[in-house]
Amino acid sequence: MKKILKKIMMIFLILIAVLVVATLLFMQHPKFGKRPTSKRLELIQKSANYKDGAFQNQSFTPDLAEGATMTKVMYQFFFGKSKRSKPAKALPSQKTDLKQLGADENVVIWFGHSSYFIKADGKTILVDPVFSGAASPIPATTRAFAGADVYSVDDFPEIDYLFISHDHWDHLDYDTVLKLKSKVKKVITGLGTGEHFEYWGYDAATIIELDWNQSASLGDGFSTTAVPGRHFSGRSLKRNSAIWVGFVLQTPSLKLFLGGDSGYDHHFKTIGDTYGPFDLALLECGQYNEYWKYIHMMPEEVVKAAKELRTKRLMPVHWAKFSLALHAWDEPIIRVTTEAEKQNMPIVTPMIGQKVNLNDTTQTFTKWWVGLE
Repeated sequence: MKKILKKIMMIFLILIAVLVVATLLFMQHPKFGKRPTSKRLELIQKSANYKDGAFQNQSFTPDLAEGATMTKVMYQFFFGKSKRSKPAKALPSQKTDLKQLGADENVVIWFGHSSYFIKADGKTILVDPVFSGAASPIPATTRAFAGADVYSVDDFPEIDYLFISHDHWDHLDYDTVLKLKSKVKKVITGLGTGEHFEYWGYDAATIIELDWNQSASLGDGFSTTAVPGRHFSGRSLKRNSAIWVGFVLQTPSLKLFLGGDSGYDHHFKTIGDTYGPFDLALLECGQYNEYWKYIHMMPEEVVKAAKELRTKRLMPVHWAKFSLALHAWDEPIIRVTTEAEKQNMPIVTPMIGQKVNLNDTTQTFTKWWVGLE
């Protein structure tokens, strides 16, 4: 019996070793990117937001809320997900021809989750594009909802400014940015994330990296400032080698808030007081849970943040493409629109691909998700 147990233990250890080696080899794939080195790392180490070998949030931000454990989270993820975590049928959409937009059109077009295209004052802007159909290094684990992938890289004109809020897989998509390379004139991102882009073949001269509250003039009356969020970064086991940001985008005629992922905190009021008011704020409203409430806002907090930003209109994003939490796929938009109505916050809720007119604050939208399973 001892010999049999010894053999079983040996086989088990060999399998574990094989799994570890296979995982390490898999993580050598270029899609995992590269951590900052040399001059970029030296610059990062001088940042006031970098301490103890990593970027830090402004407020203490635990990975999990009080009383939550990784065991509870994993159990809920596998056994506690809503039965409606994904829509039963393909989501409705419109297909706007991005290459044929009028020269004088100022619009936002959303592609689901946190990916959207902006044309403003003659410039083209793309934010956090994910068009590979998945938001994970293992594509089968996080497939896009049916109907949420009606656009591809081929649909885009040249992109003047590609904004990347942080390097998580559902915001920085390896396949997409590789295919976009020939179309992108400038990449604007947080300090450290440029290492991925250089590793993937982007010219360093096209990359603008910003620390919190750093600004860059983009020419032709355009400028941007990177602002804090309450989140984290990382594409593999090491976290927070690059900073996570939102962006204040000033065009000749508009001021927009391009929000990356963030839990609620005092930074929204500071941003509103310092840089507001805004014509439109795009804020995440999905993939939340009480277990990780410090790094993703609850929908009601999204409206509070919009109020503190002093924005004329709120556009909720980070929903309707991937199921990364436990809630029903449409719960975020139901809760955020309900709260917006209570707080008299004008809200913009286009379906995927529908044009949002940045010059028309009276534009209305249907609750297109109502009645969908």
